[in-house]
Amino acid sequence: MDRARKWTAAILLFVFGDAVAMQARGPILSELEAGFGVSEGALGLIAPAGTAGFVVAVVATGLLAGRLPMRRTLLAGVVGVICALVAMAAAPLYVVFLFALLAQGAAAGAFRGVDRVVLSHLHAARRGRVYTVYALVWAVGAVVGPQLVSAVLSVTDWRAVFVVIALCFVPTAVIAGRVDAPSTSAERSISRDAFAALLRRPPVVGACVGMLLVGSVEGIMFTWLAYYAGEFYATTTANLLLSTYLLAYIPARFGYTLAVDRVPYLALLLVAVLPAVPALAIAFSGQTGPLLFLAVFVAGAGLSSGFPILAAYAVEAAPGYTGPLNAVTTGATYAGIAIAPAAVGVLAELYGIRHALWLAVAIAGGLFVTVAVTWLWTGTATAPTVATESD
Repeated sequence: MDRARKWTAAILLFVFGDAVAMQARGPILSELEAGFGVSEGALGLIAPAGTAGFVVAVVATGLLAGRLPMRRTLLAGVVGVICALVAMAAAPLYVVFLFALLAQGAAAGAFRGVDRVVLSHLHAARRGRVYTVYALVWAVGAVVGPQLVSAVLSVTDWRAVFVVIALCFVPTAVIAGRVDAPSTSAERSISRDAFAALLRRPPVVGACVGMLLVGSVEGIMFTWLAYYAGEFYATTTANLLLSTYLLAYIPARFGYTLAVDRVPYLALLLVAVLPAVPALAIAFSGQTGPLLFLAVFVAGAGLSSGFPILAAYAVEAAPGYTGPLNAVTTGATYAGIAIAPAAVGVLAELYGIRHALWLAVAIAGGLFVTVAVTWLWTGTATAPTVATESD
């Protein structure tokens, strides 16, 4: 296996483990509640603790990608994740657990702030396809996460969950420690003025707004879908509904991997997102049974297009600035994941969870409009270059 393949495998293995770790948090909440004797309000700190460190680190490393030693950054990130997961497993107090979770998110953010920079330069001719594969691997890990928790809890206590997840990152650490990093000399450092100019470019504005909306809908679904289903299903079936949503990501992102080199980015997004809007409306209309599961699956398939396609679209518009673009698009996604679920919680207090979840429908509609407006603004469904876009 050559160096490029080793690093590609190392990055994809990390992304898989990161998705497992993220989607394991929800299913283990009741175990943490019993183990540490904390309230539901205290459990609500899990999401911001896991997200805050990630966002800060991914933005910082992404903006500095042209100056950072790539191999050392990736190695520090993966080793930091392993150590933090072990600390979470050994935490004697809930506050210690939260600080370890904050560290785990920060270490993961440091790695993911530059991992797509490496992939972008390794696979410059197939950037769109590699980014969709990256997102597909994340989807597989997301589906595995809740099932891994169930499997481990069936034989031992919750602390072993984090030890098992830590093992997922060991192969990446071995490769990062032994294999020289690929060249990213084409990655340009960016000044403050150049960064401001980059953020004003229409394709970048469209991608960042779109990623914020994608993250918002995903955050709502990850946090509230099973809770909503719990109003009329047993816990096991309610969790299965969330798994159905995540499962849709796998075949859908595989399809986008095949289509992204043949269909212009924004055209593919419009076709994918359009059915997701009515599917979400059906899902939160009070329907139950097979129709609810089908609607959730269709919504997941459509919305799963957003992250990989918008990320590739933004980078294609300015491939010399992969790091900064990775930082702002990923940061926008996770900002949505952190903020929108909290907004649903406020609305649920006022109007009930069923009505509150219509916020997801409105945001999905806003995503469709954003993609269409970006197409009109730039004048093309592909990623415009500086020479062809209209400012």
